[in-house]
Amino acid sequence: MISKIGQIMVYVKNQDQAVKFWTEVVGFQVIAEENNGEMRWIEIAPSKEVETSIILHDKELVAKMSPGLHLGTPSLMFITENFDALHSHLTSHNITVGEVVNLPSGRVFNFADYEENYFAVMEK
Repeated sequence: MISKIGQIMVYVKNQDQAVKFWTEVVGFQVIAEENNGEMRWIEIAPSKEVETSIILHDKELVAKMSPGLHLGTPSLMFITENFDALHSHLTSHNITVGEVVNLPSGRVFNFADYEENYFAVMEK
């Protein structure tokens, strides 16, 4: 049986730009980078101690290698304990940031990366 989520694949047009966004703007770390011929993937995460990471793949190359594979961006909800600081930080970096929404489970906002893929953040 499945016991945890290991990696989430995110397909991007520009891997270097995506790494820059996730590390320099969001504060993630590069955990690993692999090259296998023309296939390159970069593993990123908030820290090396987390169990789930994001793998950034080249969208165009994956489309050639696996025609028919769904390459859309997964809907990811991140959790933060520093909600207001993160919202201000992203806004100060001219990142597209949605309005804060109050839900019964907590406050939430969304933000877009450089390729206009949207992700959400919830306060915990």
